[in-house]
Amino acid sequence: MNSIKFFSGYAQRLSSVLASFDWSGAQDLAGEMKRCWIEKNRVFICGNGGSAGNAIHLANDYLYGIAKKTGGGLRVEALSANPAVITCLANDLGYDRIYAEQLAVQGSPGDLLIVLSGSGNSPNIVAALEQARAMGITSCAILGFSGGRSKALADIAIHFPIDDMQIAEDLQLIVGHVCMQWLYREGRG
Repeated sequence: MNSIKFFSGYAQRLSSVLASFDWSGAQDLAGEMKRCWIEKNRVFICGNGGSAGNAIHLANDYLYGIAKKTGGGLRVEALSANPAVITCLANDLGYDRIYAEQLAVQGSPGDLLIVLSGSGNSPNIVAALEQARAMGITSCAILGFSGGRSKALADIAIHFPIDDMQIAEDLQLIVGHVCMQWLYREGRG
C-alpha cells in the first residue's frame, strides 16, 4: 500500500466517525463545563498514556484559552499532570487509585470529572468515576472501542465506537476543542 493511500484511509476513518456522530453528549458536556465556570466549581480531567497527555493539553485550553481577560478561565486541573503525586499514590495505594485519591482530596459536590479512555476499562479510570459518583461530582467519559465499564458509570458518556486507539485519542481532542471554542464564544455569563 502506498503512503498516500494509507494516510487517506486514516483520514477517511476519522471523517466517517465524525460524520455519523450524535453531538448531544458533547452539548451536555459543554453545558456542564459552563455551569462549573459560572459557579466557580472545578473541572478535573484524567486519562492514561496519550489520553493523559490529552488531559493536560485540554486543561491548558480551559484554564487560559477560553478566557477573554486575565483570571477569566475555568478552574481546571489535569490529574495526570503531577508525576510526584502519581508515583506516590501508585506506590502507596496502587496505580488503580491515582485519580480517585486526588479527587477524594480536591473534589467537591458540583465539580465535574472528565475521563478520557480508549477502552473505558482502565481500573484507575473506573475508580475515578466511582469516586465521583460517591462524592456528588458529575462525570463525563469520552470513550472509544465498546466504551467499557466507564460508559455505564459516567453521567455523560460520549462514545465513539471505533476500534482504533489513535483515532479514539484524536476524537478526545476534537470534543475538547469543540467545547473550548463553544465556551469561548459563550463567555462566562
